[in-house]
Amino acid sequence: MKEMFDSIAVSSWFIPVLFVLFGIIAGLIVEKIVLVKVGKIASRTRWNFDDVIVNSLRGMVLLWFVAGGSYLALSNAPVGDNTVDVVGKAISVALIFSVTTVTARIVSGFVTGYLKNIKGALQSTTLFTTITLIIIYLLGILVILQYLGVSVAPILTALGVGGLAAALALQDTLSNLFSGIHLIASEKVRPGDYIKLSSGEEGYIADINWRNTTICALANNMIIVPNSKLASSIVTNFHRPEEEMSVLIQVGVSYDSDLARVEQVTKEVARAVMGEVDGAIPAFEPFIRYHTFGDFSIDFTVILRAREYVNRYLIKHEFIKKLHNRYKKEGIEIPFPVRTLYVRQEETDNDERIAAKR
Repeated sequence: MKEMFDSIAVSSWFIPVLFVLFGIIAGLIVEKIVLVKVGKIASRTRWNFDDVIVNSLRGMVLLWFVAGGSYLALSNAPVGDNTVDVVGKAISVALIFSVTTVTARIVSGFVTGYLKNIKGALQSTTLFTTITLIIIYLLGILVILQYLGVSVAPILTALGVGGLAAALALQDTLSNLFSGIHLIASEKVRPGDYIKLSSGEEGYIADINWRNTTICALANNMIIVPNSKLASSIVTNFHRPEEEMSVLIQVGVSYDSDLARVEQVTKEVARAVMGEVDGAIPAFEPFIRYHTFGDFSIDFTVILRAREYVNRYLIKHEFIKKLHNRYKKEGIEIPFPVRTLYVRQEETDNDERIAAKR
């Protein structure tokens, strides 16, 4: 008799276990085979948003099939109503959270892709991604609480009161957060721009997150600047309004030089540099401007043009080398610093008399 009841109990669990196994197998097939093939097809299309959708579904399709199989198994399992209610709510919560996760992935991916495709639009940063994810996950948590029968209104009221206290306690953090939003919204600085702060730090902006702005210096070091400090600092952006920039090089020649010849030779060298050096603007016509009668030289500025800030180093390097060699050939003198001292004769005679008395 006992064996008969045992066989009945085992057979009653056969269908529920079968549902669970079916959910696992079906989920693995869709996740590992179907979704992979769809992802390959999406990667070959010109539309980027289908890649976002496929990537957002990874890891969640298996969960959905397992949850569906588990729900069917629970409906046919020989368990009590309380167990069905508790497990059913757990499965529903897992499904709501997974849908929230997929929605967050899709929305953040769409926002990122949309902003990248618009010329002049706000650049994608982790700040926007973080804000998007926080809002969607908060909405998902509120839906879960509402489903579980928890009243949301008192929670929102408590959050409002607690938020005021938190705002007073977290003034620096909130200041950095809103400063970061202001920096991005104003479009004065964006990721990829080369900037220099009034305090001397300079480099490419790597990212603007909810608290700090990360700057990558030319020495390959990371400079972390709080958003509030960056927003209140004097910033030179070498990529705005355009990346091209003038390169100014100071030169001095002897007072005995033929200035017309100096100008001609210098412009010839500058044209050669513009046409040969990587990062220069070949179509740009260099020019010079005399500006100062110096202590030992006539000084002037040579104006060249670079594609972006970092190109100016190589342009200056090549120009100085070529100009030095050309001046040697042309007999144009670059004078050494000279100081002429005049000694008054009266002071010399007085010094001689004092020395004679001694």
